[in-house]
Amino acid sequence: NFEEIYDVEKFIRTLDGIIEVARDHPALVSSEKLPVVRVPNRVCETYIATKVEPLFRIKGNLRLEIYYPSLIMTKGKETQYVDPYSCLAMFEILQLQPRLQQVVNSMIWRLKTLNQKSNGQYIAVHLRVEMLEKKCKGNEARRRKRCYNAQEIGEFLKKVDFQTNTTIYLTESRWQTSLDALRDIYPNTYTKEDIMSAKEKANLLSSGSSELEKVIDFHICSESDVFVPAVSCLFYATVIGKRIASGKTQILVPAQMTSPSRRDYISPYISEKNHLAYSCFC
Repeated sequence: NFEEIYDVEKFIRTLDGIIEVARDHPALVSSEKLPVVRVPNRVCETYIATKVEPLFRIKGNLRLEIYYPSLIMTKGKETQYVDPYSCLAMFEILQLQPRLQQVVNSMIWRLKTLNQKSNGQYIAVHLRVEMLEKKCKGNEARRRKRCYNAQEIGEFLKKVDFQTNTTIYLTESRWQTSLDALRDIYPNTYTKEDIMSAKEKANLLSSGSSELEKVIDFHICSESDVFVPAVSCLFYATVIGKRIASGKTQILVPAQMTSPSRRDYISPYISEKNHLAYSCFC
């Protein structure tokens, strides 16, 4: 539910004068099953004019579903210059509703204060066990390794000289034994379950909403001092866009290299400045 996650008032206020937003479905629309049109992300006006508008003129009401045909968010010739409305949609209109923002803020505060030796800093690692099991089968056979498990992430962080007292946040919701290898190297490693209050866990983790958990992860990863993706995926690319917007460009991508220099592992999105977000933030 949109309003359970995002600030509806902020959404409507930001779009005022640009597009009309109805708070409620008209009665006729609510009672009928709307035709669904799947639209790929980042389409041009010609696509809308030829694929969507004709059906809209016939049906009068449509439900649009946006999907991502590619997990890559690099700038292309068609996105070298992004119109201001697209930038507004990507970086301005969505703000967490106050209650959820308070939860995120409290989790970040705990990460910064749990370990007195961390100087108020933490690393966010996007690593979910289920994701590794589903998306990374056959990864070993590829020429370029794209998935890293908990032990490999720990070895990578150690290689680039992060001290063992570093605070680490994992996007996994609850601790699993397959993560033990990382905590053996970095004892101050936490999941949501570790840094949420009992009330927050009851209200959020017990709800079973994976989308809600992803939203929390997105904001905690966007605010971390360093972000490390265990898998190159859409979440990784989306977090980078948010971090570019806020100037937090310390994103390290594990690779099978021996270099101990963090500079050699900076995400290509950053080092080559080819992320779509750079079209909005020159």
